[in-house]
Amino acid sequence: MEVRKSILKAVYKKRKAWVRKHDFGNLLIVGGSKLYLSTPIISALAAYRAGVDWVTVAAPEDACKVIASYSPNIMVHPLEGSYIEKKHVDELLSLTKKRTAILIGGGLTRSEAVLEAVADFLEKADEPCIIDDDAIYAVARRKSVIKSNFILLPHSFEFYVLSGIKVTTSLKDRAKAVKEAASSLGAVILLKGHVDVISDGKHVAFNRTGTPLMTKAGFGNTLAGICAAIVARGVDCFTAACAAAYVNGRAGEIASKIFYEGMLPTDLIEFIPDAIKG
Repeated sequence: MEVRKSILKAVYKKRKAWVRKHDFGNLLIVGGSKLYLSTPIISALAAYRAGVDWVTVAAPEDACKVIASYSPNIMVHPLEGSYIEKKHVDELLSLTKKRTAILIGGGLTRSEAVLEAVADFLEKADEPCIIDDDAIYAVARRKSVIKSNFILLPHSFEFYVLSGIKVTTSLKDRAKAVKEAASSLGAVILLKGHVDVISDGKHVAFNRTGTPLMTKAGFGNTLAGICAAIVARGVDCFTAACAAAYVNGRAGEIASKIFYEGMLPTDLIEFIPDAIKG
């Protein structure tokens, strides 16, 4: 199937007058480190622009200081130390009790200790999880933690790490590989690219929104934030992945008309509402 604008009708419905905070999602983002202090900011702001009601970033304490100082919109939960460690797993699990979705991966780094802690956390977490960036390496090492309410967001090399399959630019080959991997892992996979390929192991969808100008670091983080916001609203993982790919790409198209080669992920974030409105 081709992802069309019409998919947004399954996500963004007219709000009733007496809705309240948390009715449209409470998102926990786990990311950041001593080396990558600001990475979760992009995902958090993208999630807010995509309509989620509440975002909390759990990150090492130095990262939290940077995140909190950047935007008063983002709640933070500081974790002692410079990196996510096994000692934080129970603390993170306690935070999930109030959340409707989890996004994990951006800026964590890939040390043995970090990846083991991430896998331990995901093994015990019950909420829908969007797995991005460094967290993909964690689940690739321990595939048993992957659940049916996970969405994996790899680019081509991360997909190879995850599945052992090197994909070409052939959409037929990519569709076959993604469908097989999604079926084997029992989760939704969104393979990022010039044309995004999404599969739940049964269905395959192509998203063609986007622009070659979206090559800078951070555009994957905007996608992750949008996807997490939609899942947090209670939308099923396959529909959420398709809708997020459409919105991220469309927002990039709109922003690129203004900023062209100078477009930044933070520019794209400001046009997410326009992409949703159409």
